Amino acid sequence: MALQWEIKTALVLALLIRTGMVLYGEWQDRNSIVKFTDVDYNVFTDAAEYMTQGVSPYNRSTYRYTPILAWMLQPNITISPLFGKVLFVLFDVLSGYLIYVMLMSEKTGQVRSLQCAFMWLLNPLPIVVSCRGNAESIMSFLVLLSLRLFQQNRIILGAVVYALSVHVKIYPLTYGVALYLYYSRNNEEGGQRLTLQWIQEKLRPSKENATLVGVSLFTFVILTGTCYQRYGWNFLQETYLYHIVRRDIRHNFSVYFYMLYLTAGSPFAGIIGLTAFLPQLILIVVCSLKFHKDPPMAFFLNTFIFVTFNKVCTSQYFLWYLCLLPLVLPSLTMSISKGITLIVAWLLGQGIWLMPAYYLEFEGMNTFFWIWCAGLLFFLINIAVIASILDSYVYTPWGRGIHKQE
Repeated sequence: MALQWEIKTALVLALLIRTGMVLYGEWQDRNSIVKFTDVDYNVFTDAAEYMTQGVSPYNRSTYRYTPILAWMLQPNITISPLFGKVLFVLFDVLSGYLIYVMLMSEKTGQVRSLQCAFMWLLNPLPIVVSCRGNAESIMSFLVLLSLRLFQQNRIILGAVVYALSVHVKIYPLTYGVALYLYYSRNNEEGGQRLTLQWIQEKLRPSKENATLVGVSLFTFVILTGTCYQRYGWNFLQETYLYHIVRRDIRHNFSVYFYMLYLTAGSPFAGIIGLTAFLPQLILIVVCSLKFHKDPPMAFFLNTFIFVTFNKVCTSQYFLWYLCLLPLVLPSLTMSISKGITLIVAWLLGQGIWLMPAYYLEFEGMNTFFWIWCAGLLFFLINIAVIASILDSYVYTPWGRGIHKQE
């Protein structure tokens, strides 16, 4: 697709804004006690330095990511400490371009496609997160790229990218059921009740979903097996197992954090932590069954649910579903006033949470209970947002001009 001047202008503007933010961050880091750069970026850089020395990146404590990330950031040591931020910014801007391309392919119209792309390209949250040196833009790009490839019915390449995204961070695993069902034999356009017979028919393997599963598993095993062969148990522990059994008793948005904080010394703490996955699992399976014919919607809902019900929830997790929201907007009949109300409520919920969090972090006051109360309020706001989106959703076939059924 030839780039038209409107999207070219949008991409250049987004890149200039992010470049200015990166340069400002360098100034703030040098002249202020409060640092602009994310502490995780220092962790990435230290791990990359270990790699340049030929040793494990896991020698750096708190490095809990795939070694591929540290490998990619070795130019932080050999070229410039800003290399990683520039890379994250590029992935961030490319994510906005992918949003535009997918919507244009769905005949959304240039004006509306640009408006939806602007919701990512000019969104302060992804701008600040990528410019501070957080790697979430890589995940946004991989998830959107896999969707684009599936939209084009390029199943093998899509499965490879999807497996890579799961290797980097495990949360895209929640898309697996929806993708499998999307490529099932019985994927009729009309409505269908969720009967046992219907589910059995949907689960029968087809050429497409067998290819999807086979290529995804093969790619994931190769990537993960290679990393394990090189870095052993430390790789599995820090990249995957840590995040499964993680019990973050520091303040975060999760409704579970206060319970985990109070039961930190309990012999049942591990069981309680694992039980928290149950609501996520049930809701994700239900949404996958209901919305698998519209992968962007299924991806968005599954991610939103995963983040909202997760036992650890920080603001950077919001990017996991915000990058998918522009793809869903054309399918919503929600009024502008209601949309603005939901956005204001969502932002207000975070602002209310930040107040007791500030007093805990900077004033040393014991505000754990009030942080939890604010977290409950934010949880209810998220539920209201999900309910409003479901209420205004109108199904439109996705990728049908490209995706050919048997």
